[in-house]
Amino acid sequence: MLTIWRFTDGKRGHENQTLGLAEALCRLAPCRLETVPVSGRRPGAIAWLLGRFPQGGKLPRPDLLLGAGHATHWPMLAARRAFGGKIAVLMKPSLPLSWFDWVIVPEHDGLPDGARVMTTQGPINRIQPSPKPDPHAGLMLIGGPSAEYGWSAAALLQQVRLVALRQPEIGWLLTSSRRTPAGFLLDLANSNLPNVKAVAHDAVSPAWLPQQLAQAAQVWVTPDSASMVYEALTSGAAVGCFELPYARPGRVARGLEKLLRDKRLTGFSEWERSGKLPPNDHPPNEAERCARHLLHCLGRI
Repeated sequence: MLTIWRFTDGKRGHENQTLGLAEALCRLAPCRLETVPVSGRRPGAIAWLLGRFPQGGKLPRPDLLLGAGHATHWPMLAARRAFGGKIAVLMKPSLPLSWFDWVIVPEHDGLPDGARVMTTQGPINRIQPSPKPDPHAGLMLIGGPSAEYGWSAAALLQQVRLVALRQPEIGWLLTSSRRTPAGFLLDLANSNLPNVKAVAHDAVSPAWLPQQLAQAAQVWVTPDSASMVYEALTSGAAVGCFELPYARPGRVARGLEKLLRDKRLTGFSEWERSGKLPPNDHPPNEAERCARHLLHCLGRI
């Protein structure tokens, strides 16, 4: 039995990544999964130096410690010194890479693969490829302005309108994110698109998006969130990308451009010209790939 301590900082994006990897591990091998919250007052460098981690006193000794986010780094190091186990940290850590047993990062972060570094196609997520998507179900995932992308509500609404009107046989669910500017969903409602139903991000549970991705044969996403893009691709749906103006192109934009060049993703302009959204024949499943590697390193498979 593999005992996993999953360190959580309360941030949904970080928890999505560690839970995706933990669930993949547990699908491949017998596991016991323990959740260790570290938000608020947490152990720091002093606890690590002293080899103290009181939270672990009532838990079974870990074989593997997982965490994402800077707040989990010192607690994981303190826990390893106190109770043993190996550490796999997701996302580029704020501490030296050599302090961790494995570092799992998206390839757009620019770290080379190595003995302790595993690069992934985008952030790890919980999504599994869908065996039977509904050809009449579509999903639109709307983000908002970011460090790399600006915002044009009028241009985006026009893109949503064209996608919906050209495919009236598809029932579209559209959801926002915490960065979606106020008023966008109201503007969408005023567009009177009969086959588009909008759902606010704060009106759904964390399980809602995986459920919808399991059903949708087509997914359209805005380019500002690598997580949204790779969740859509992992589902196995055909994926289109709406267009937003650049603000300050960086690693997320570079990763997106590579997906477009590799024909893994279809940009709106290309879809508008061709009218085609190619199938997603080789969806990534980075959680399972990384889980297999970790289990091999740990001698469990």
